[in-house]
Amino acid sequence: MSSLPLSDLPGPLPATAAPTPARSPLSPVHRGPLSPTRRTRLSPARLTRHALTLLPLLLIGAWAAADWRTVRDGAARLASADPWWLLCGLFFTCMGWVVAAVVRQGAIPERLPPGRLLASQFAAGAANQVLPASIGAHAVTLRFLQSQGIPLARGTASLALYSLVKPIAKTAVLLGFLVAFPELLHLGELLPDRRTLLLVALGVTATLATAGILAATVRPLRRPLVCFVRTALTDARILHTRPSRVLALWGGAAATPLLQASVIASVGFALGLPLSWTQVTLALLLASTAVGAVPAPGGIGPVDAALVFMMVTFGAPMGLAAATVIGYRVLTVWVPLLPGALVLSIMVQRKLL
Repeated sequence: MSSLPLSDLPGPLPATAAPTPARSPLSPVHRGPLSPTRRTRLSPARLTRHALTLLPLLLIGAWAAADWRTVRDGAARLASADPWWLLCGLFFTCMGWVVAAVVRQGAIPERLPPGRLLASQFAAGAANQVLPASIGAHAVTLRFLQSQGIPLARGTASLALYSLVKPIAKTAVLLGFLVAFPELLHLGELLPDRRTLLLVALGVTATLATAGILAATVRPLRRPLVCFVRTALTDARILHTRPSRVLALWGGAAATPLLQASVIASVGFALGLPLSWTQVTLALLLASTAVGAVPAPGGIGPVDAALVFMMVTFGAPMGLAAATVIGYRVLTVWVPLLPGALVLSIMVQRKLL
Protein backbone atom coordinates (compact mmCIF):
# COMPACT_ATOMS: atom_id res chain seq x y z
CA MET A 1 0.00 0.00 0.00
CA SER A 2 1.23 3.50 -0.87
CA SER A 3 2.15 5.93 1.90
CA LEU A 4 0.98 9.05 -0.02
CA PRO A 5 -1.65 11.15 1.69
CA LEU A 6 -5.18 10.89 0.43
CA SER A 7 -5.21 14.58 -0.61
CA ASP A 8 -2.50 13.92 -3.18
CA LEU A 9 -4.44 11.22 -4.95
CA PRO A 10 -5.67 12.14 -8.47
CA GLY A 11 -9.36 12.64 -9.19
CA PRO A 12 -11.63 9.80 -10.28
CA LEU A 13 -10.70 8.13 -13.47
CA PRO A 14 -13.07 8.78 -16.40
CA ALA A 15 -15.61 6.08 -16.85
CA THR A 16 -15.05 3.95 -19.86
CA ALA A 17 -18.00 2.97 -21.99
CA ALA A 18 -18.85 -0.66 -22.01
CA PRO A 19 -17.98 -2.29 -25.29
CA THR A 20 -20.93 -2.57 -27.63
CA PRO A 21 -21.56 -6.15 -28.56
CA ALA A 22 -21.06 -6.82 -32.24
CA ARG A 23 -24.32 -7.21 -34.13
CA SER A 24 -24.59 -10.12 -36.41
CA PRO A 25 -25.39 -9.17 -40.00
CA LEU A 26 -28.17 -11.75 -39.96
CA SER A 27 -29.85 -10.40 -36.83
CA PRO A 28 -33.01 -8.31 -37.48
CA VAL A 29 -32.83 -4.58 -36.91
CA HIS A 30 -35.22 -3.54 -34.15
CA ARG A 31 -36.91 -0.26 -35.03
CA GLY A 32 -39.42 -0.12 -32.23
CA PRO A 33 -43.21 0.03 -32.39
CA LEU A 34 -43.34 3.55 -33.90
CA SER A 35 -40.56 3.39 -36.45
CA PRO A 36 -40.71 5.87 -39.35
CA THR A 37 -40.97 3.07 -41.91
CA ARG A 38 -43.97 1.46 -40.27
CA ARG A 39 -45.55 4.86 -39.58
CA THR A 40 -45.26 5.73 -43.29
CA ARG A 41 -46.76 2.45 -44.38
CA LEU A 42 -49.69 2.73 -42.00
CA SER A 43 -50.30 6.47 -42.30
CA PRO A 44 -53.95 7.55 -42.63
CA ALA A 45 -53.23 9.37 -45.89
CA ARG A 46 -51.79 6.22 -47.47
CA LEU A 47 -54.66 4.06 -46.25
CA THR A 48 -57.18 6.60 -47.52
CA ARG A 49 -55.50 6.68 -50.91
CA HIS A 50 -55.68 2.90 -51.21
CA ALA A 51 -59.32 2.92 -50.13
CA LEU A 52 -60.18 5.52 -52.76
CA THR A 53 -58.39 3.42 -55.34
CA LEU A 54 -60.62 0.41 -54.65
CA LEU A 55 -63.86 2.26 -53.89
CA PRO A 56 -64.95 2.93 -57.52
CA LEU A 57 -64.51 -0.72 -58.45
CA LEU A 58 -66.54 -1.85 -55.43
CA LEU A 59 -69.31 0.63 -56.22
CA ILE A 60 -69.44 -0.56 -59.83
CA GLY A 61 -69.88 -4.14 -58.68
CA ALA A 62 -72.63 -3.21 -56.22
CA TRP A 63 -74.42 -1.08 -58.81
CA ALA A 64 -74.24 -3.83 -61.44
CA ALA A 65 -75.70 -6.34 -58.98
CA ALA A 66 -78.54 -3.99 -58.00
CA ASP A 67 -79.39 -2.92 -61.57
CA TRP A 68 -78.59 -6.11 -63.44
CA ARG A 69 -81.93 -6.16 -65.30
CA THR A 70 -81.17 -2.81 -66.95
CA VAL A 71 -77.76 -4.03 -68.04
CA ARG A 72 -79.20 -7.25 -69.46
CA ASP A 73 -82.11 -5.58 -71.29
CA GLY A 74 -79.90 -2.84 -72.71
CA ALA A 75 -77.34 -5.35 -73.96
CA ALA A 76 -80.07 -7.47 -75.58
CA ARG A 77 -81.53 -4.47 -77.38
CA LEU A 78 -78.16 -3.21 -78.55
CA ALA A 79 -77.17 -6.65 -79.84
CA SER A 80 -79.80 -6.36 -82.58
CA ALA A 81 -79.16 -2.68 -83.40
CA ASP A 82 -77.29 -1.18 -86.34
CA PRO A 83 -73.60 -1.19 -85.30
CA TRP A 84 -72.67 1.81 -87.44
CA TRP A 85 -75.16 4.07 -85.70
CA LEU A 86 -73.92 2.73 -82.37
CA LEU A 87 -70.38 3.68 -83.35
CA CYS A 88 -71.66 7.17 -84.11
CA GLY A 89 -73.22 7.28 -80.65
CA LEU A 90 -69.92 6.17 -79.10
CA PHE A 91 -68.10 8.90 -81.03
CA PHE A 92 -70.47 11.58 -79.72
CA THR A 93 -70.02 10.15 -76.21
CA CYS A 94 -66.25 10.58 -76.46
CA MET A 95 -66.72 14.10 -77.80
CA GLY A 96 -68.76 14.86 -74.71
CA TRP A 97 -65.69 14.33 -72.49
CA VAL A 98 -63.63 16.59 -74.74
CA VAL A 99 -66.25 19.34 -74.55
CA ALA A 100 -66.48 18.94 -70.77
CA ALA A 101 -62.71 19.49 -70.53
CA VAL A 102 -63.02 22.57 -72.78
CA VAL A 103 -65.73 24.05 -70.53
CA ARG A 104 -63.65 23.36 -67.41
CA GLN A 105 -60.70 25.17 -68.99
CA GLY A 106 -62.94 28.08 -69.96
CA ALA A 107 -64.07 28.47 -66.34
CA ILE A 108 -60.60 29.16 -64.91
CA PRO A 109 -57.96 31.75 -65.89
CA GLU A 110 -54.91 29.49 -65.47
CA ARG A 111 -53.93 27.18 -68.31
CA LEU A 112 -54.28 23.51 -67.41
CA PRO A 113 -52.42 20.56 -69.01
CA PRO A 114 -54.83 19.31 -71.73
CA GLY A 115 -54.08 15.59 -71.38
CA ARG A 116 -54.46 15.47 -67.61
CA LEU A 117 -57.55 17.69 -67.78
CA LEU A 118 -59.19 15.32 -70.27
CA ALA A 119 -58.27 12.32 -68.10
CA SER A 120 -59.75 14.03 -65.05
CA GLN A 121 -63.05 14.60 -66.86
CA PHE A 122 -63.12 10.98 -67.99
CA ALA A 123 -62.58 9.94 -64.36
CA ALA A 124 -65.14 12.51 -63.19
CA GLY A 125 -67.72 10.87 -65.44
CA ALA A 126 -67.35 7.63 -63.47
CA ALA A 127 -67.61 9.46 -60.14
CA ASN A 128 -70.65 11.37 -61.39
CA GLN A 129 -72.61 8.14 -61.79
CA VAL A 130 -72.17 7.29 -58.10
CA LEU A 131 -72.99 10.53 -56.27
CA PRO A 132 -76.05 12.73 -56.94
CA ALA A 133 -76.24 16.32 -58.22
CA SER A 134 -72.82 16.14 -59.95
CA ILE A 135 -71.09 16.03 -56.55
CA GLY A 136 -68.74 13.28 -57.67
CA ALA A 137 -67.63 15.10 -60.84
CA HIS A 138 -67.14 18.37 -58.96
CA ALA A 139 -65.13 16.65 -56.22
CA VAL A 140 -62.80 15.01 -58.75
CA THR A 141 -62.37 18.26 -60.65
CA LEU A 142 -61.68 20.24 -57.49
CA ARG A 143 -59.02 17.75 -56.39
CA PHE A 144 -57.44 17.94 -59.85
CA LEU A 145 -57.36 21.74 -59.76
CA GLN A 146 -55.72 21.69 -56.32
CA SER A 147 -53.11 19.21 -57.56
CA GLN A 148 -52.28 21.72 -60.31
CA GLY A 149 -51.63 24.47 -57.76
CA ILE A 150 -55.01 26.22 -58.04
CA PRO A 151 -56.08 27.71 -54.68
CA LEU A 152 -59.21 26.32 -53.07
CA ALA A 153 -61.17 29.59 -53.41
CA ARG A 154 -60.39 29.89 -57.11
CA GLY A 155 -61.17 26.22 -57.78
CA THR A 156 -64.51 26.50 -55.97
CA ALA A 157 -65.32 29.67 -57.89
CA SER A 158 -64.55 27.82 -61.12
CA LEU A 159 -67.00 25.05 -60.20
CA ALA A 160 -69.67 27.62 -59.33
CA LEU A 161 -69.22 29.40 -62.66
CA TYR A 162 -69.34 26.08 -64.51
CA SER A 163 -72.54 25.10 -62.70
CA LEU A 164 -74.12 28.49 -63.44
CA VAL A 165 -73.22 28.67 -67.13
CA LYS A 166 -74.44 25.19 -68.09
CA PRO A 167 -78.17 25.67 -67.30
CA ILE A 168 -78.15 29.19 -68.75
CA ALA A 169 -76.63 27.95 -72.00
CA LYS A 170 -79.03 24.99 -72.12
CA THR A 171 -82.00 27.30 -71.61
CA ALA A 172 -80.74 29.53 -74.43
CA VAL A 173 -80.46 26.50 -76.73
CA LEU A 174 -83.98 25.39 -75.73
CA LEU A 175 -85.42 28.83 -76.49
CA GLY A 176 -83.63 28.82 -79.82
CA PHE A 177 -85.22 25.48 -80.73
CA LEU A 178 -88.66 26.67 -79.66
CA VAL A 179 -88.34 29.77 -81.84
CA ALA A 180 -86.92 27.87 -84.82
CA PHE A 181 -89.38 24.93 -84.66
CA PRO A 182 -92.65 26.15 -83.11
CA GLU A 183 -94.68 23.53 -84.96
CA LEU A 184 -93.06 20.65 -83.06
CA LEU A 185 -94.54 21.48 -79.70
CA HIS A 186 -97.84 22.48 -78.16
CA LEU A 187 -96.52 24.53 -75.27
CA GLY A 188 -99.85 24.77 -73.48
CA GLU A 189 -99.91 21.02 -72.84
CA LEU A 190 -96.40 20.79 -71.38
CA LEU A 191 -95.73 23.99 -69.49
CA PRO A 192 -96.19 23.71 -65.70
CA ASP A 193 -99.23 25.30 -64.11
CA ARG A 194 -99.19 28.34 -61.87
CA ARG A 195 -99.10 26.29 -58.69
CA THR A 196 -95.95 24.45 -59.78
CA LEU A 197 -94.25 27.68 -60.84
CA LEU A 198 -95.17 29.25 -57.49
CA LEU A 199 -93.67 26.31 -55.57
CA VAL A 200 -90.47 26.52 -57.60
CA ALA A 201 -90.20 30.27 -57.00
CA LEU A 202 -90.79 29.81 -53.27
CA GLY A 203 -88.14 27.09 -53.10
CA VAL A 204 -85.52 29.22 -54.85
CA THR A 205 -86.36 32.24 -52.69
CA ALA A 206 -86.17 30.19 -49.47
CA THR A 207 -82.80 28.75 -50.49
CA LEU A 208 -81.30 32.15 -51.23
CA ALA A 209 -82.76 33.66 -48.05
CA THR A 210 -81.40 30.81 -45.92
CA ALA A 211 -77.95 31.22 -47.43
CA GLY A 212 -78.04 34.97 -46.79
CA ILE A 213 -79.15 34.53 -43.17
CA LEU A 214 -76.46 31.95 -42.47
CA ALA A 215 -73.80 34.16 -44.00
CA ALA A 216 -74.94 37.15 -41.95
CA THR A 217 -75.34 35.41 -38.60
CA VAL A 218 -72.67 32.68 -38.55
CA ARG A 219 -69.28 34.37 -38.33
CA PRO A 220 -67.14 31.35 -39.31
CA LEU A 221 -69.04 31.22 -42.62
CA ARG A 222 -68.85 34.93 -43.35
CA ARG A 223 -65.16 35.27 -44.14
CA PRO A 224 -64.81 32.26 -46.51
CA LEU A 225 -68.09 33.19 -48.20
CA VAL A 226 -66.96 36.77 -48.79
CA CYS A 227 -63.62 35.48 -50.10
CA PHE A 228 -65.42 33.06 -52.40
CA VAL A 229 -67.77 35.72 -53.80
CA ARG A 230 -64.91 38.16 -54.34
CA THR A 231 -62.81 35.53 -56.12
CA ALA A 232 -65.75 34.36 -58.24
CA LEU A 233 -66.61 37.89 -59.41
CA THR A 234 -62.96 38.71 -60.14
CA ASP A 235 -62.37 35.51 -62.11
CA ALA A 236 -65.62 35.91 -64.05
CA ARG A 237 -64.62 39.44 -65.05
CA ILE A 238 -61.13 38.30 -66.10
CA LEU A 239 -62.44 35.34 -68.08
CA HIS A 240 -64.96 37.42 -70.00
CA THR A 241 -62.20 39.73 -71.21
CA ARG A 242 -60.54 36.78 -73.02
CA PRO A 243 -62.38 35.69 -76.21
CA SER A 244 -60.85 32.20 -76.10
CA ARG A 245 -62.17 31.59 -72.58
CA VAL A 246 -65.61 32.97 -73.47
CA LEU A 247 -65.83 30.69 -76.51
CA ALA A 248 -64.66 27.67 -74.52
CA LEU A 249 -67.01 28.35 -71.61
CA TRP A 250 -70.24 29.36 -73.33
CA GLY A 251 -69.72 27.51 -76.60
CA GLY A 252 -68.84 24.28 -74.84
CA ALA A 253 -71.80 24.62 -72.45
CA ALA A 254 -74.16 25.12 -75.40
CA ALA A 255 -72.67 22.17 -77.30
CA THR A 256 -73.05 19.75 -74.36
CA PRO A 257 -76.82 19.09 -74.66
CA LEU A 258 -76.51 18.89 -78.45
CA LEU A 259 -73.89 16.14 -78.12
CA GLN A 260 -76.05 14.28 -75.60
CA ALA A 261 -79.00 14.51 -77.98
CA SER A 262 -76.79 13.24 -80.79
CA VAL A 263 -75.96 10.14 -78.72
CA ILE A 264 -79.67 9.50 -78.07
CA ALA A 265 -80.57 10.09 -81.71
CA SER A 266 -77.81 7.73 -82.89
CA VAL A 267 -79.06 4.98 -80.60
CA GLY A 268 -82.64 5.67 -81.72
CA PHE A 269 -81.67 5.47 -85.40
CA ALA A 270 -79.88 2.19 -84.70
CA LEU A 271 -83.08 0.79 -83.21
CA GLY A 272 -85.44 2.30 -85.81
CA LEU A 273 -86.89 5.15 -83.73
CA PRO A 274 -89.33 7.15 -85.92
CA LEU A 275 -88.17 10.59 -84.71
CA SER A 276 -85.85 13.18 -86.24
CA TRP A 277 -82.72 14.56 -84.61
CA THR A 278 -84.55 17.83 -83.95
CA GLN A 279 -87.38 16.05 -82.13
CA VAL A 280 -84.97 14.00 -80.02
CA THR A 281 -82.95 17.09 -79.14
CA LEU A 282 -86.05 19.03 -78.15
CA ALA A 283 -87.28 16.08 -76.09
CA LEU A 284 -83.98 15.93 -74.20
CA LEU A 285 -83.91 19.69 -73.59
CA LEU A 286 -87.45 19.69 -72.23
CA ALA A 287 -86.93 16.57 -70.09
CA SER A 288 -83.65 17.75 -68.56
CA THR A 289 -85.06 21.23 -67.93
CA ALA A 290 -88.17 19.84 -66.23
CA VAL A 291 -86.53 17.31 -63.88
CA GLY A 292 -82.81 17.99 -64.23
CA ALA A 293 -82.67 19.56 -60.78
CA VAL A 294 -83.73 16.29 -59.08
CA PRO A 295 -80.64 15.03 -57.17
CA ALA A 296 -80.07 11.66 -58.83
CA PRO A 297 -76.68 10.15 -59.74
CA GLY A 298 -75.99 11.23 -63.32
CA GLY A 299 -79.63 12.21 -63.72
CA ILE A 300 -80.49 8.51 -64.04
CA GLY A 301 -84.14 7.87 -63.20
CA PRO A 302 -86.06 11.16 -63.34
CA VAL A 303 -84.49 12.36 -66.61
CA ASP A 304 -84.94 8.92 -68.19
CA ALA A 305 -88.64 8.79 -67.35
CA ALA A 306 -89.20 12.35 -68.56
CA LEU A 307 -87.25 11.66 -71.76
CA VAL A 308 -89.35 8.56 -72.54
CA PHE A 309 -92.52 10.58 -71.92
CA MET A 310 -91.37 13.38 -74.23
CA MET A 311 -90.44 11.01 -77.05
CA VAL A 312 -93.83 9.29 -76.73
CA THR A 313 -95.43 12.74 -76.91
CA PHE A 314 -93.63 13.32 -80.20
CA GLY A 315 -95.02 10.05 -81.61
CA ALA A 316 -92.52 7.31 -80.69
CA PRO A 317 -93.78 3.92 -79.47
CA MET A 318 -93.37 3.42 -75.74
CA GLY A 319 -91.23 0.28 -76.00
CA LEU A 320 -88.94 1.76 -78.61
CA ALA A 321 -88.52 5.00 -76.66
CA ALA A 322 -87.64 3.05 -73.51
CA ALA A 323 -85.16 0.88 -75.45
CA THR A 324 -83.54 4.02 -76.87
CA VAL A 325 -83.04 5.46 -73.39
CA ILE A 326 -81.64 2.16 -72.13
CA GLY A 327 -79.21 2.06 -75.04
CA TYR A 328 -78.23 5.65 -74.36
CA ARG A 329 -77.43 4.80 -70.75
CA VAL A 330 -75.43 1.74 -71.79
CA LEU A 331 -73.26 3.87 -74.09
CA THR A 332 -72.81 6.81 -71.72
CA VAL A 333 -72.75 5.02 -68.34
CA TRP A 334 -71.98 1.32 -68.50
CA VAL A 335 -69.47 1.18 -71.35
CA PRO A 336 -67.15 3.94 -69.97
CA LEU A 337 -67.80 3.22 -66.29
CA LEU A 338 -65.12 0.59 -65.72
CA PRO A 339 -62.41 2.40 -67.78
CA GLY A 340 -63.33 5.65 -66.04
CA ALA A 341 -63.05 4.01 -62.63
CA LEU A 342 -59.64 2.61 -63.56
CA VAL A 343 -58.46 6.05 -64.70
CA LEU A 344 -59.79 7.50 -61.45
CA SER A 345 -57.89 4.89 -59.44
CA ILE A 346 -54.67 5.52 -61.38
CA MET A 347 -54.91 9.29 -60.91
CA VAL A 348 -55.50 8.84 -57.18
CA GLN A 349 -52.58 6.43 -56.96
CA ARG A 350 -50.27 8.87 -58.73
CA LYS A 351 -51.48 11.73 -56.52
CA LEU A 352 -53.00 13.65 -59.44
CA LEU A 353 -56.24 13.82 -57.46
